[in-house]
Amino acid sequence: AILFYTPRWLWKSWEGGKIHALMMDLDIGICSDIEKKQKKKLMLDYLWENLRYHNWWAYKYYLCEFLAFINVIGQMFLMNRFFDGAFLTFGIDVLNFMDSDEEDRVDPMILIFPRMTKCTFYKYGVSGEVEKHDAICILPLNVVNEKIYVFLWFWFIILACLTFATIIYRIIIIFSPRMRVYLLRIRYRLIRKDAIDLIVRRSKMGDWFLFYMLGENVDSVIFRDVMQELANRLLKHNFHHMGGFKSDIQDA
Repeated sequence: AILFYTPRWLWKSWEGGKIHALMMDLDIGICSDIEKKQKKKLMLDYLWENLRYHNWWAYKYYLCEFLAFINVIGQMFLMNRFFDGAFLTFGIDVLNFMDSDEEDRVDPMILIFPRMTKCTFYKYGVSGEVEKHDAICILPLNVVNEKIYVFLWFWFIILACLTFATIIYRIIIIFSPRMRVYLLRIRYRLIRKDAIDLIVRRSKMGDWFLFYMLGENVDSVIFRDVMQELANRLLKHNFHHMGGFKSDIQDA
């Protein structure tokens, strides 16, 4: 449980409350016009002044996702070592057992979690001496344990697949500005398409990640106003003195 929580703890430490600070309670959107205008200006000023400086912040988040994937795989191998090499294929073996004929099948759950075992008891006999008694003991707790670990096997597989898919998704985002434009257009339809194109073209991947996170946590109308005003500022100012800007969408 501690290993699973570690990536989240790292991100909370690295994130430093940036999203919460920029939100300024604008997720509700219910405030006076003057207060709303002031908060939107503060958010806009921060985005403007710190444009193109959020890559490392985003990469730390992606690192935490990668650590989560490594953790799931590591947990599976630790379980496999604990069960003497039987855990990695445990779920597959259970499925094969359920599909096989009753005469030929061997229950893999019983092999790992036996329900009966030989027990040796020592007690005083009639003569007053210690006597040894062999008996068959029932282990009812293993009936529960086998179900728990079957569930854990499938849960680890699902987590590993979803986390791996997320990593592939992040890689595509890092190397494809066009994908970043597409995702912003799909997610935030209130923002003009030309504004999204301009913002992505004049910013880096880390800025895109911050925009996306803000959009998830801020009122949609307020976020639209901030993004469109940011696009207007980008249009009005000449950025040719800053290296890396091009007229076409490029990798950031």
